[in-house]
Amino acid sequence: MSYLSEAKNNFANLSANLYPGRGIVLGTSPCGKYFVQVYWIMGRSENSRNRIFVKDESTGFMRTQAFDESKVTDPRLIIYYPARHFDNAHIITNGDQTDTIYDAMKAGKTFEDALDTRRYEPDGPNFTPRISGITYRDADPSVYKLSILKTRGNSEDAGCYRFTYSYDKVMPGLGHFISTYATDGKPLPSFDGDPRWVPIEATAEDTLKAYWNALNANNRVSLMVKWIDRETFKADMFIKNKLG
Repeated sequence: MSYLSEAKNNFANLSANLYPGRGIVLGTSPCGKYFVQVYWIMGRSENSRNRIFVKDESTGFMRTQAFDESKVTDPRLIIYYPARHFDNAHIITNGDQTDTIYDAMKAGKTFEDALDTRRYEPDGPNFTPRISGITYRDADPSVYKLSILKTRGNSEDAGCYRFTYSYDKVMPGLGHFISTYATDGKPLPSFDGDPRWVPIEATAEDTLKAYWNALNANNRVSLMVKWIDRETFKADMFIKNKLG
């Protein structure tokens, strides 16, 4: 099976998945000129669904925001900056570990150093994994990395399992995908196995449309695509929200 065939099969499985939760894709455009980041959030409760993505115009960073402030019951795990960047790295995560990574790297530490200080989310019985990604301008030794911090079998007995996946080569039109959950359930089962190949469309707009349409229509909340010029490392950001 070719890489593209594998990616298409994985994308079909994503489309059929009722609840993969939050997800990250890191990859490269088919033309090879752009690094690509995709991030989405999903929700089952009113609190989780009451969110939108907004771009902070003063910093260029993306953040989550309550659509209706009067309906917020617990902002701790739903309001955060999913995306931050430096001149030489773009960070994307599913929680406030974005800030942990950003602050650590400003202090000269690494992506892994930062995540060694964090654990899965304290939302038992799910213990939602923290998933994180980073794309580097200088591909030495990695073009991009993905990380997941999770429990074993929704139990804290064995502590936090930390996995980092490092990729030193890109393949045009392909990316690697990781999500918080394997599927729906009670409790929600964590993503299992290695990140999976998925396709990247020809443009940011097409990629946004493809992934938005792939997500379950009842549970999808917001989606972002970042299109990063490999020469300048400047990014264009595209956002779609269910609300608003």
